[in-house]
Amino acid sequence: MRKKIMIIVIVIIMILLLSSCEKNSTVVPMIVYDFNDEYILNFKELVSEKSKNILTIETYDSQNSQVVQNEIIEDLGEVPLYIINLVDRLSAYTIIEKAKMTNTPIIFFNREPLHRDLLKMDNAYYVGANAISSAVLQAEIVMDIFGNNPQDLNERDLNDDNKIQAIILKGQVGHQDAELRTEYVVKEIERNGYLLDVLEIRIANFDKRTAYNEMKLLIDEYGDQIEVVIANNDSMAIGALEALIDEDYFYDLNGTGRIDRDIDDWIPIVGIDGLEETLELVDDGFLYGTVTIDIEMMARAIVALANAIINNNDFSSLSFTLVDDRYIWIEYHKYTLSTN
Repeated sequence: MRKKIMIIVIVIIMILLLSSCEKNSTVVPMIVYDFNDEYILNFKELVSEKSKNILTIETYDSQNSQVVQNEIIEDLGEVPLYIINLVDRLSAYTIIEKAKMTNTPIIFFNREPLHRDLLKMDNAYYVGANAISSAVLQAEIVMDIFGNNPQDLNERDLNDDNKIQAIILKGQVGHQDAELRTEYVVKEIERNGYLLDVLEIRIANFDKRTAYNEMKLLIDEYGDQIEVVIANNDSMAIGALEALIDEDYFYDLNGTGRIDRDIDDWIPIVGIDGLEETLELVDDGFLYGTVTIDIEMMARAIVALANAIINNNDFSSLSFTLVDDRYIWIEYHKYTLSTN
């Protein structure tokens, strides 16, 4: 009797294991633009975590080259679905045309294709956030730094000219988010009546080390004229911070390991992304703030949409709103000491 029970238990375990393997047998390629981007690496790990027992995600590195990304897609052969973080958003057209030949669905994320390109295929989608909204929230943080009164700036107006002297660290030239974030952070500040004196817009390619080097040069050129540093992403904000610390623009006078804004030396720096390191630096007073996106929610949305596509499920069952049958939008939020 005991032997029979053991056999039954073993059979049940084998069935469960087989069903688990079958459930997770679908392999979906996720092709990202660059493994050197910390934000993308964090996101990659989250997607892998959220897809457990649902899909098997195999991630490919495009090495920040659209040529490499195109070769990866070409070499993959037949797949049930593409999940793609574009290197160049304008290349979406070519990728969509290729996918149409095999009717392979595509979920784009993080870099939004042109709307007209997305419409060329019935089963092409985008999951991400609106770059303009991130710039508007970043502008609100900058206005908060200077007291929220354009007619009478506070003590952060170091030369007392009632203008904001700013450095902008911009991501890659032509990158949609970089262009929109740079344009609209300026527009929003000026729309609210502030006089903004942009000392320089410097390209730092979303990269911490590049931002550090560029900020060193900017300090040499502008020095004490700099009243705020506005970075298109958190990695560049951290690079700028490290350069400013090295040049003694930050100083922890009471040795607490934090920046006390009432007594310590500091320059306000604002980023976008919400990297864990950035949030800690905001909490410790070194960075003034950032604009965060819930990347965990974005990862869940991509996995849920991918699962629905592969299993031909009705999209109405999704816990995320699919706007215009194309878009799942993830919201941004401000993160500063005063908002948390």
